Amino acid sequence: MADAGPVFWRGSGRLADGREIIYFDESPGAGRAQVRDERELGTADAAPGAPDGLRWDPLAGEWVMYAAQRQDRPYRPAGPGCPLCPSRPGQLTEIPASGYDVVVFQNRYPALGPPGRCEVVCFTSDHEASFATLSERRARTVFEAWADRSRELGDRPGVEHVYCFENRGEEIGVTLHHPHGQVYAFPFLPPRTRRLATRAREHRSRSGSNLFDEVVRAELDDGRRIVVGNEHWVAFVPQFARWPFEIMIFPHARVTGLNAVGEAARDAFGPVYLDVLRRLDALFGVPMPYIAAWQQAPAEPEFGLHLHVIGMRRAPGKLKYQAGTETGAGAWSNDVPPEDAAKLLREAAGG
Repeated sequence: MADAGPVFWRGSGRLADGREIIYFDESPGAGRAQVRDERELGTADAAPGAPDGLRWDPLAGEWVMYAAQRQDRPYRPAGPGCPLCPSRPGQLTEIPASGYDVVVFQNRYPALGPPGRCEVVCFTSDHEASFATLSERRARTVFEAWADRSRELGDRPGVEHVYCFENRGEEIGVTLHHPHGQVYAFPFLPPRTRRLATRAREHRSRSGSNLFDEVVRAELDDGRRIVVGNEHWVAFVPQFARWPFEIMIFPHARVTGLNAVGEAARDAFGPVYLDVLRRLDALFGVPMPYIAAWQQAPAEPEFGLHLHVIGMRRAPGKLKYQAGTETGAGAWSNDVPPEDAAKLLREAAGG
């Protein structure tokens, strides 16, 4: 990136009900964290409204979250009523400041109670934008916010895993259009992360090599499923893709978590990720609904950090839904061969 100097200036404040809000500013002296939240709110509930927020499923060996109060969260409010836009006279929102670059705050309707925590990450104050339309500078600031929250939340007693993700598109149930993602600090290791870590440990014990390194090396050697890359990152449709347009973005130098990514690689992430998202949007000429999720496990030395992007459209006007075999039995079927998906994405207009 051409920008010089610090990437962001961090400031922390409190909302009217006591929840924390953190501004990641791209210029110094903004003073946004000192802006008072003028709303009249009660004290934020410390825990979800269900009688017991977590229940153990002994059949699957997994935790299930319950949060009855989330039924009251905003549902597709019109632009003027968006709770993620900056506050202005007559329209007070979750962000008291009149503008912002990137901001993180505790979710007013969390799925987890203490020791867990749920946060919202707003990528831009522009209601009509998307992550794909952000600048490389802004993508870097968002990366710093993810790393900051991974570090701080991961150090909290009782937190076992920090999960940064974005859901985009009404087609997959998004209820707020403003460009944003979320961070969950789980008091347990979620099933997918546990499976990946277990597989990596077993592979090391069996073969003496790292499983993630072998997957990335195989994709680089084959080349047919590579979508885009640079000196520090590679994006590919995995050979084993379950979804028609599923992409994994790995750093060339394996690390276990976001905080371990070096400065040069942090600079280089935005160009690759923005290229991927723009290709997904160009694929069928309409915005691609997707889930983008960071997979990390800093305490697992065999783990390989990566961003997992799942596009939910399989053809023009057609969404990919989980079928009965997939939802009920966990046996997946994919209509688009990964080699074809990668070729289509390479041919789409990217960054």
